[in-house]
Amino acid sequence: MSRQSINDILPPGPRPLPIFGNMLAFRRNPLAFVTQLQRTYGPAATFYMGRVPIFLLSRPETIHYILVEQARNFTNREFAFELTELLGNGLLTIDGDFHRQQRRLVQPAFHKRRVESYRDLMVAHTEAMLAEWRPGMEVDIQQEMQRLTLRIVAQALFSMDAAASDRFGAIFNQVTRISRRRRYRLFRNLNINLPFTAYGRYLRLRQQLDRIVYQIIAQRRAAGIDNGDVISMLLHAQDTDGTTLTDRQIRDHTMTLIAAGHETTALTLTWAFYLLSQHPHVRARLVTELDTILGGRAPTVADLEHLPYLEMVIAETQRLYPPAWTEGRRAINAFTADGYTFPAGSMIMLSQWVTHRAPAYFPDPEQFRPERFDPATGDPHPLAFFPFGGGPRTCIGMPFALLEARVLLATIIQRFSPTLVPGQRVEPLPMVTLRPKYGMRMRLELTPHPAPEPAPAPARRDSA
Repeated sequence: MSRQSINDILPPGPRPLPIFGNMLAFRRNPLAFVTQLQRTYGPAATFYMGRVPIFLLSRPETIHYILVEQARNFTNREFAFELTELLGNGLLTIDGDFHRQQRRLVQPAFHKRRVESYRDLMVAHTEAMLAEWRPGMEVDIQQEMQRLTLRIVAQALFSMDAAASDRFGAIFNQVTRISRRRRYRLFRNLNINLPFTAYGRYLRLRQQLDRIVYQIIAQRRAAGIDNGDVISMLLHAQDTDGTTLTDRQIRDHTMTLIAAGHETTALTLTWAFYLLSQHPHVRARLVTELDTILGGRAPTVADLEHLPYLEMVIAETQRLYPPAWTEGRRAINAFTADGYTFPAGSMIMLSQWVTHRAPAYFPDPEQFRPERFDPATGDPHPLAFFPFGGGPRTCIGMPFALLEARVLLATIIQRFSPTLVPGQRVEPLPMVTLRPKYGMRMRLELTPHPAPEPAPAPARRDSA
C-alpha cells in the first residue's frame, strides 16, 4: 500500500520529510513532539520514523483495548529488541505464550506477603543513608535514590550486603550508561569490539555482571535452600507441567528486575522531591499526615492504608513524570479503533506522558495537585492513568515499587526536605525512562514540623 493511500484512510499527522519522515523533529524533542501531535491531530495521529508509519493512540478506552481487551493481538518485542542485548529474554523483552509461561513462573516471587516482607530491609537501608546525610549538604538526589534503591533490590534479589551491592551497582550503572548512549547514537549498529571502544567496554562490563549473577545461581543451586530472596524463589519455581527455569532464564529475569526494579522507584522519588520542593503547601500537608500517624517513625505495612495523602502524592508524581513515558506495540492482525481500521503489522505508540497530561482527562494538567487522586472522590479517569502499563504485561514489580516508594518517601521526608539548588536546570530526558537531563542537585534541609495544637484547658468547675 502506498504512503498516499495510507494517509487517505488512517489518522492525520504532520507532513513527513523524504527518507527521514518525522524522525528529526521527534529526536529533537520527543516529549514536545508527541504532545503537540496529540493536541493538533487528536487522540489518533500518524507520524513517520523513516518510511515506517507510527500511530500515536492516546484515548484511554483505546489504550485499554490494546493493553487489556485485545492484548494477545499486540506484541512488544519490536520495540524492546534493543534491551535484549543487556537484559536477554526477560519479561520486558519476550512475547506471546512464552511470556505468559515465564510470568507464571516468576509471579510467586512477587506474592503480596513476600513483597511486604521486604519492608524491613527497605527501612534499614534508608536509615543507613539518612545517617550519612547532614543538614546543608548538597547532593544529586537522583544518584542518592538510585544508590539506595539498587542496594534494596540487590538484597531483595540476591541477599547482597551494602558493600557488594555498591560494587555490583557501579558496574551495572556503567553498563546501562553506555547502553543508553549507544542506543541513541546515529550509527548504533556499528559495533567494534576493542578495549578502547564503547562497545568493547560494554561487553567486558556485561561479562563481569554475568559472572557475578551466574556465581550466585551456582552457589544457591548447590546449597538448595530458600534465603527468602527473589533468586531463591526463581530457583524453586515450577510450572504446572513441571517446567523449571534454566540458569540463563534466571539470569535474564534477575537482570530485568534489577533494571526495572530500582530505576522506577528512584525516578519516582527524585521527581517527588523536586515537586515537593516547588510546592511547600503540599509538603506541609504530607508532613502533617505523617506526623499524625507515624510520629517520626518509619511506616509499617499496616500504617500505609492510613496514609492516603502519601499515596496521592506518589500517584500525582507518576502522572506528571511517569518513569516509563511511552510503550509500543505491533498489531498481529488488523483492528479497528477511534474510527479507523489499522492493518496487520501496524506500529502503535502509547504514551503515558501524553495521556497523563491531556486536559480532557486531567484539568489543568501541568499543575501538581495530589488531590486529583483522593479516594473519596474517585480516580479522575481510571483508564487514563497507567504508569505501570496494563493488562497481562503490567509491570510485575509494581507492588514492590509502590511499597518501596511509599516507605522510602515517608521515612525520608519526616527527617529531610531536599530543596532544589538555585540555578539548577530541570528538564526531563525521555529515553527508556524519564530521567532529569542535568541531574537533580538539591540541598538537604531539616523538615519543619508544625507544632501540635495545645490541648484545650480543662473546664473549671464552679464551687458549690
